[in-house]
Amino acid sequence: MRARSIDRQARIDDAFTYAGLALVLAFFGLPLLWLISLSFRDAAEVLVSTINPIPDNPTLDNYKEVLSSAQFPRFLLNSAVLSAIGAFGALAVAAPAAYAFSRIDFRGRRALMLAVLALQMISPLVLAFPLYRYFASLGILNSLPATGLVYIAILMPLATWMLKGFFDGIPKELDEAALIDGASRARAFLSVVLPIARSGLTAVFVIMALLAWAEFVIPYILLTGPSQLPISVGILNFQGTYATNATGILAAGSVIAVLPAVLLFVVLQRFIVGAFIAGALKG
Repeated sequence: MRARSIDRQARIDDAFTYAGLALVLAFFGLPLLWLISLSFRDAAEVLVSTINPIPDNPTLDNYKEVLSSAQFPRFLLNSAVLSAIGAFGALAVAAPAAYAFSRIDFRGRRALMLAVLALQMISPLVLAFPLYRYFASLGILNSLPATGLVYIAILMPLATWMLKGFFDGIPKELDEAALIDGASRARAFLSVVLPIARSGLTAVFVIMALLAWAEFVIPYILLTGPSQLPISVGILNFQGTYATNATGILAAGSVIAVLPAVLLFVVLQRFIVGAFIAGALKG
């Protein structure tokens, strides 16, 4: 009787879990489906108020218009450059910091960890105006490398906390054995801990790259020239460039802009899921 009651309670819990997941999927998925629907509509059908998600006369003209734009490939390249700078730079800064938090018991460690977490809670909107004034005074506005440094600063706190969780799951005895054998702390970190945490590093890199790809506020403020804009900002140019069916063209551009991030996650999802499962099991 007790086993049957536990089994029924487990089924009820599963039902509530799946219902919650369905609501979350609907909340985020329905706008995306509507965006895809708009991208296949012509100007006349975009203006018609309808809840039908399937266009009556699907067309690829919006996608052809976007792909024929001379600026669109440049926007994608700029996003790729900024995402690479942000993700690699965040890992380069966060990995040693996370290792120190995980392995070294120094004075003020807990307070500093909380300070790093507090940095993650600061919205880029708060930093936008001071950054603009600071970059303008230095004469480095409209610079991809300089903007990439801001990406690194924004992504580094979250990367530090995530990597610390992965490093905590690696037995301390491994790098302590390396230290006993005469290796330095840096050598133990580079030769022992990093190779073991490779899957975790890959997972964090992908997440940082996706966050950098979606960043809007910082490039919108710091980058002004059309040739320097990433796709998240450059796609807004389509609103003023096309007089007819700007909504459908903007939707098609948005769909194409999302595809690289989706493909990156799909290709590397095995590493991401595996890394988080391993981290949970070790934890």
